[in-house]
Amino acid sequence: QVQLVESGGGLVQAGGSLRLSCAASGRTFSRYAMGWFRQAPGKEREFVVAVSWSGGTYYADSVKGRFTISRDNAKNTVYLQMNSLKPEDTAVYYCAASNRDMAYYSRSWEYNYWGQGTQVTVSS
Repeated sequence: QVQLVESGGGLVQAGGSLRLSCAASGRTFSRYAMGWFRQAPGKEREFVVAVSWSGGTYYADSVKGRFTISRDNAKNTVYLQMNSLKPEDTAVYYCAASNRDMAYYSRSWEYNYWGQGTQVTVSS
C-alpha cells in the first residue's frame, strides 16, 4: 500500500508560480511511476504530467514549457513546479502512483494509488 499526501496548493495571481509536493509512504517509491492530474469544477479529471520510475517525463500540451515535474527518491517525494500560471489552471490537483507496467502515462486508470488533492486557484 502507498499513501500519497499532496501539499503546496493555494491562491496565486495569473503569471505567478506554485510548487506542489506529493509525499509518498512505502519503501519502494523509486519503482513507482508518479503522475499529476487535475480536475476543474464541472470538468473531467485530466492528465497534467508524469514521471516514470526511470525518470522519463511526459507533459500535457497545455502545460509544456510552464510546468516541471521532478522526483526525489531519497525523500519519497514528487514535485510539480508550476510557472506562468493561468486562470485556466485552476483546479484540484491530484497526485497518483502506479507500480504497474504503464502503457500510457496519461491514462488515469493506469494508476492504482491517489492522493486526496490540493486546490490551486489562479486569479486573473
